Amino acid sequence: MHVLILGGTTEARLVAGALHAAGTRVTTSLAGRVAAPRLPPGEVRVGGFGGAEGLARWLREHQVDAVIDATHPFAGTISFNAARAAAGTHVPLLALRRPGWAPVDGDDWHPVDSLDAAARALPALGHRVFLTTGRMGLAAFAHLSDTWFLMRSVDAPEPPFPPAMDVLLDRGPFTLDGERELLRRHRVDVLVTKDSGGAATAPKLTAAREARLPVVVVRRPPAPDGIEVARAPEEAVAWVLKRAQ
Repeated sequence: MHVLILGGTTEARLVAGALHAAGTRVTTSLAGRVAAPRLPPGEVRVGGFGGAEGLARWLREHQVDAVIDATHPFAGTISFNAARAAAGTHVPLLALRRPGWAPVDGDDWHPVDSLDAAARALPALGHRVFLTTGRMGLAAFAHLSDTWFLMRSVDAPEPPFPPAMDVLLDRGPFTLDGERELLRRHRVDVLVTKDSGGAATAPKLTAAREARLPVVVVRRPPAPDGIEVARAPEEAVAWVLKRAQ
């Protein structure tokens, strides 16, 4: 059995490792946006497919028996391409979607639908921003000349980006003590994040709650309907192994 994992997330690596250990042939596809990604066990390919048609062609040529879409919740285009390609080739598709975050007592969340909307919300909320939305899309904040940003990402960003910005190159998981110290040291007064979900980057939300900081949360983009969904890596592994019987 040959399984294609659309990866780049912690969950994708866990699924690849478990299936590889079980003797299943696994190919993980990475988008190539990170210069030195953490490679999962099994075969790895890097780069796009050329849309839904290119992905469908790849599925046929490599005799793929099942696809797991374990991409980042904000990598919306590939999820729709995967749904179209799987339907066109009659290859079973499972979406592994980590649950989103939810506010708890003490949180001061300001949900928005886009990075542009997040930028519009900032002037009324604070002037020293911890920006954790990744290095893509910084152009949405480039016009905010009176706001200072601390931008954290795995790789260095490219312009356009805000004129007053410090870059912190780091990769999760992050600790609560580390996030507390970061907010204190940089005198952050507002946090901006995407609703990525997962535990690796969640401590910043706790630290912001403790410091009573407003948090601008970018909602997830729409995902394809009618796709079977797993919420945890072990569910995805069980789905594959059941089909391999």
